[in-house]
Amino acid sequence: MSNTIYIRTLKRAEHTVFNVANGQKYYYDVQFNRRIPFSSGQQVKRSLIDTLCMVTDETPSPTTFLFDADKQKKLKEGEVYGTCDPTYIDQLFGGWMKASKGGGERTLKRRSPLSISAMRALHPLLAGMDSKTEKDGKSTSGEAGSFDRSDRPNNKVIVRDENGNQLSEEDIASLLKIEGNVDRSLTRKWLNPADRATGLFVFDMAIDLRRLFSVSVNSFEPEMADTTIESLKGKGWIESENVFGKCLVAPKELREKWIKGLAKAIINLKITSNQSRTFSLMETLAVSISDNANLISGSIRAKLSEEDSSKAQPIVDENLKGVDTFVTIQAGGYIQTKGETVDALEKAEQKLIELMSAFDYENQLV
Repeated sequence: MSNTIYIRTLKRAEHTVFNVANGQKYYYDVQFNRRIPFSSGQQVKRSLIDTLCMVTDETPSPTTFLFDADKQKKLKEGEVYGTCDPTYIDQLFGGWMKASKGGGERTLKRRSPLSISAMRALHPLLAGMDSKTEKDGKSTSGEAGSFDRSDRPNNKVIVRDENGNQLSEEDIASLLKIEGNVDRSLTRKWLNPADRATGLFVFDMAIDLRRLFSVSVNSFEPEMADTTIESLKGKGWIESENVFGKCLVAPKELREKWIKGLAKAIINLKITSNQSRTFSLMETLAVSISDNANLISGSIRAKLSEEDSSKAQPIVDENLKGVDTFVTIQAGGYIQTKGETVDALEKAEQKLIELMSAFDYENQLV
């Protein structure tokens, strides 16, 4: 059995916004002379993790926010890091990195077992951006957004003075009364306006089954603190070994539950975090699943029209050998298909569950 599962998903977005860090992000296609909007892989991953926590009814891990207060009592943003604890579902599948300021502690990092591409146009002629006005090639329309974690009651806010000392809650409260800090939110960051995106979009995902439920205990390249390792052993995590070295594997009961949640989240994710505004259903038109990376790209693709090179035709190959392709009934409105079904997404979800459940996580080197 292959160690990797590849997934390609085709979605339709309508008059919406993806990434908004500096307006709707886009790249310029030199062949077709068009601005093409996209949602970054990080944005897609964040939406996946949000959906995952929702469908499994798991509480996301708390995030630690660090700040520094300078001599003028102005707040400056510092590090942001997670718990580095795989008992949180978003940490196990999302990965982590904790690097302390000044290098006083060892850096902890775990690479996510989920590799996710940007969500970009299926073809440059099948997606685009729209805005009310343009000036000097730049859009002047849009609406502001935010990076918002204010809905999580377990966030941690740290403010440091000019000497690096952590301030008490009373000191922080006093800082927030000073002019310039009064309206300052410590768990929300404001973002710039953005244009809207419309069209057919595709993104790819690779699931590394070797890492999916296995966390390394290598002391030279640590993923976890020693206290976390001992805690996991006490919770039934299994000592094992894979090609990356000695590791701890999540218990079977947990794997079975989280495999179902991960499959559902992959099939049903939408870019609906606080960074996505002007809501679109972003309905899924087709999903392809394979263990062959070379085949997956051909299952959902586009082709230039033979009659008009300024037009492109979306194609979903429903009979490509080595690829399981599932087409929804919505796809018929945008693509010429024959095999669309009402339960296509349910079948795709079940296929993912079967593939992830078949892997022997505990005995990878046998």
